[in-house]
Amino acid sequence: MPRNGSGTWASLDPTWTQTLVRPRFGLLVGWWRDAVRSQLGETIEIGVRHRRRQKTEMTGTVERAASKVPEVTLVFWIIKIAATTLGETGGDTVTMTLNWGYLIGTALFLSLLPALVTLQITAKKFYPWLYWATIVASTTAGTTMADFADRSLDIGYAGGSTLLFVCLITTLGAWYWSLGSISVATVSTPKVEAFYWVAITFSQTLGTALGDWMADSTGYEHGALIFAAGLAVLAAAYFWTNVSRVFLFWAAFILTRPLGATVGDFLDKPASNGGLALSRPIASAVIGVFIVACLLVLPQRAGQHPGQSEPAS
Repeated sequence: MPRNGSGTWASLDPTWTQTLVRPRFGLLVGWWRDAVRSQLGETIEIGVRHRRRQKTEMTGTVERAASKVPEVTLVFWIIKIAATTLGETGGDTVTMTLNWGYLIGTALFLSLLPALVTLQITAKKFYPWLYWATIVASTTAGTTMADFADRSLDIGYAGGSTLLFVCLITTLGAWYWSLGSISVATVSTPKVEAFYWVAITFSQTLGTALGDWMADSTGYEHGALIFAAGLAVLAAAYFWTNVSRVFLFWAAFILTRPLGATVGDFLDKPASNGGLALSRPIASAVIGVFIVACLLVLPQRAGQHPGQSEPAS
């Protein structure tokens, strides 16, 4: 900068400050502003990610806590088969041994089933005793409903099985159309639970009709072997193929019902018809004690289910 004659600095030249100082100051301010914005943006993004992760973890915890369907394990299938056998012998006790008839038996168990389903839906968490009591009620109602459709409606085993199959497919279709999934892993809200229990009841009823049809055609022992073989095929598909776990669950759930039905018929039907001719009330009591023992000894909990990661199939 030029000096004046006395050796002091000359007055600042406005042109000089505009061309040299201000641009550099502007660059410094701009750099500082961009740095602050970048750091602030990163901080906000980290905070948003953390909150989303917390929300996801909390949602997952709530869903797990709200799940009221038991974990599908070997224990589940053991108790399920026993419950279906109890449903067969218990239903026959009311309709045949007590001679109340299929219509009264159906009305009796269908009045008990909604009460238990209501308790199950309104429960805040998974209660093994309540869940399996509801399953037994559904399988017992399924026995009397299937007998009513097959015999009282006079449409035969083929007609009854076809009618019940249509009812089950309609229920599953409505469930899928309404909620986008028929996986048991989604059973965490009252609406889904309502669909679940309707589908369970129709699958139990269809299984009864199929079991009676097979037992009448091939005998109780052969019928039990055929359905056991079918379950073995499903188990092999579960362990060694990529077949939809949702499909395998519902297929196995349906097939365990006729297996239990044929076993129940084998226990209480006359020896002349290939059965053991056991007393239906005594057979029902023995199976009931077995289920209670399983619930006391074998742990039951709500947990992960086949097909949880699948949207539906």
